[in-house]
This record gives sequence, structure tokens and C-alpha cells, in this order.
Amino acid sequence: MTELESPLNVLILGSGPAGLTAAIYAARANLNPVLVYGREKGGQLMITSDVENYPGFPKGIKGPEMMDLLTEQAARFETRFFQGDVVEADLTTRPFSLKLENGEALKTNSLIIATGASARWLGLDSEKKYNGRGVSACATCDGFFFRNQNVAVVGGGDTAMEEALYLANLCEKVTVIHRRDELRASKIMQDRALNHPKISFLWNSAVEEVLGDEQGMNGLSIKNLKNGELTKHPFDGMFVAIGHTPNTQLFEGQLEMDENGYLKVQSGSTYTSREGIFACGDVQDHIYRQAVTAAGTGCMAAIDAERWLAEQSI
Repeated sequence: MTELESPLNVLILGSGPAGLTAAIYAARANLNPVLVYGREKGGQLMITSDVENYPGFPKGIKGPEMMDLLTEQAARFETRFFQGDVVEADLTTRPFSLKLENGEALKTNSLIIATGASARWLGLDSEKKYNGRGVSACATCDGFFFRNQNVAVVGGGDTAMEEALYLANLCEKVTVIHRRDELRASKIMQDRALNHPKISFLWNSAVEEVLGDEQGMNGLSIKNLKNGELTKHPFDGMFVAIGHTPNTQLFEGQLEMDENGYLKVQSGSTYTSREGIFACGDVQDHIYRQAVTAAGTGCMAAIDAERWLAEQSI
């Protein structure tokens, strides 16, 4: 990366919809952005088979294809892309300094963090095998494909109840699989789910294996945690709703976060607790977690960075 000027105007971390949209807007504002991505480019949409709810694609689009188009668009405006995991970040002084795994350091006057959040999975090989072919971690994204079908939701917190209630509006039957004999969700969410005619519960239970064939998932092997009994249940889909982990470990102690590790931003903007650093996408959003909302905040972050840089006369 020796050909890069130092310090940079804008450095963007993350190549999902938020990071790429920020790059498009920053590049069009002549900020010469550099986007750094890790081992996998494109964020969570790279493992999303069909995207049918993003505006402008009436026939839907494959997740990887959509990310290729966004990358192509950002490159068209001369965004520079570099691969490498950032292993250290010094945000205490400006220009900010970030060190890559190969030992190289980047300095930047402003930083846009779009590192996203990773869904928590059960850790089963069969879960990976059928990811995108019956297994999902987002009912809002994929529930449409399971209309009038029989699905399972794994989890017992508010997220799981939200997923179950959303799916109950689309599916014939929703079964919540929970490791305990009572829910962790808030009382209002519990009441809604427990009283919904389409939602049933398997208590003290855990998924042992996702069953399926070449067509995709078709059932679950479920273990009763009290007596150890294994039973097979037919399901068309499984939604894992045991939470997300924001990719913010790099910034611990340097930027304000909520109790779950999501970056805090000022209301109505993408400004973090430190001037010159902006956050967009799922790294600061634990509520919506959609490609279109991530892209919207990516746009906001680029505009916020542009205006902040202009104020600094940098």
C-alpha cells in the first residue's frame, strides 16, 4: 500500500451494503476513499441466496450478485480497495492509525466503520450445509420464501419472539425450540407469542442436526435436554434467532458502545463518540439489520464525513 498518500481523507472499514454505499458517496464527493475489507468481501449478503426486498430489483437478485454490482459501482468512481484484516487501531489522536495483519499501518483523517455484525449460529456442520437452503438467521429477509409452510425458530429471547411472530403472519405453523422451560423475552413479547394460535413451543430442547437432501432442509433432529431422547421433526425451514455479535472488538475502550457492543451514534447522524469517526450499518443497528437500511446509513456516514472534513479545513 505504499502508493497511498498519508494521511488519507477517508478510510472505510467493511464491504457490505453500508461500506460500499459510503464509498460511492465519498468517491463522488472527491474524497478519494480507501475501503479495506477482510478475508471475505461483501458482508452477510454473500451468504444470502435471494434478495427480493431491496428496491430496484423487481425480479429479485442473488446476494453475491448484488454485492458485485455495488462493488463495481464504487470502483467506477475510483474507490480504492485493499484486502487485509485490521488488527490494531489507535483512535486517540488524529490522524487515526490502523495496523493491518501484514504489519502495514494506515493513517486517515476520518474513519467510517461499517464492519457489521455476525449472526450467532448453533455451530452444527449440517447447519452450514443447509444455510440458504432452509436455514436462515433473518425472518424479515427470508420469511417470504416459507409462506404457508412449517418452520422452526431457535431461541428464547426478544429476537426469537419477534422472528416467530413475523413468521406466523406468513407460515402455516411456527415452532419455537428453546433450551429452557421458560422464555428470556420481555413479558409483552412472551404474551404475544404464547397466545398466538400459530406458534407452539418445544421446551428443554436443542437442535442436534439439520436434516435434508439435495433439495434442501426437510427436518430437524431434536434432543430433549431432560431425558436425552432424540426425535425427528419435519420442518421446511429453521430460523436461528440467538442474537448477533457486532464486529467492534477492535474499538473496545476507544469508542462508546452499548451493553451488547454496538457502537453508539448521535441521534439522527452517524457520528460516534469520537470526532472524525462515523459508524453505519449493522455495527450500530441492532433493530433493523436490513441491506437497505445499512445502505442508507452508509450514505449518511459519507455525507457526515464530507461535512466534518470541510469544517476541519482538511
